[in-house]
Amino acid sequence: MGFFDKIFTGLSKTKANMVELEELFQDYAPDNEDFYDDLEELLVLSDVGASTAESICKEMRKATWVDRYRKGYEAREGLIKILTKILNVGEPTLKLETKPSVILMVGVNGVGKTTTIGKLSAQLKSEGKSVLLAAGDTFRAAAGEQLNIWAERSGADIVRHEEGSDPAAVVYDSICAAKARGSDVIIIDTAGRLHNKANLMNELSKMRRIIDRELPDASVETLMVLDATTGQNGLIQAKEFLNTAGLTGIVLTKLDGTAKGGIVFAIANELSLPVKYVGVGEGMDDLLPFEPTTFVEALFK
Repeated sequence: MGFFDKIFTGLSKTKANMVELEELFQDYAPDNEDFYDDLEELLVLSDVGASTAESICKEMRKATWVDRYRKGYEAREGLIKILTKILNVGEPTLKLETKPSVILMVGVNGVGKTTTIGKLSAQLKSEGKSVLLAAGDTFRAAAGEQLNIWAERSGADIVRHEEGSDPAAVVYDSICAAKARGSDVIIIDTAGRLHNKANLMNELSKMRRIIDRELPDASVETLMVLDATTGQNGLIQAKEFLNTAGLTGIVLTKLDGTAKGGIVFAIANELSLPVKYVGVGEGMDDLLPFEPTTFVEALFK
């Protein structure tokens, strides 16, 4: 099953709102104010967010007169262009240009972070890259155990310390191991919940200082894993991590289990962050590199 087919299937719940959107375009008229009110409401219901929905409607009004839309199908194509443009922000693909490169994974507990690391590791291994996993979440014994299982499944190396160890020490030892073994990519797991924001900031900052010191020229991706089912709450989480961790992208999981897939547009519009991967199932190959144009086409197909 290709990317389009998996996205099409994974967006089934979100697409329910888009059915109403298709019906809305049947009654389209350039000067129909009810159309724009209904459009904004449907976008909000898809969890696009009030601010982003308002921005989209503003662009639709402008495009209607600039491009002289008169028919519903013309306006529909215009909306597709606007939505695609919103998603084309930042660099959608992973930048892994050095050996080793580093992927720092952040996010709260329960969003599927460890599973995402395992799936990403398997993908990189299938591309011929050697991967080393760093068990930087030393606050939960289960986190290290789960990561070890994924290391075995994907064929990756792993560096672990005892529960309660300094996460930064794990990062340092992982970098040393990667250099010695000639690893292509280091993927670092981090704690999903610390006592307060100050602790979170300090731990992540300490990890980054070690990475910058030991691998000053390395490509570093900092990806936040978000659970799509949390909708706007996930956006709030992302804003917090953006301030503390210097995010380079988002991995959106559990997209197949929600009608709130519109959160993709809120992330791109309000945070100027690219969504780099989406999760549309439990399988090893259900973590997909994000393609903005295909994503929007699947919504309206």
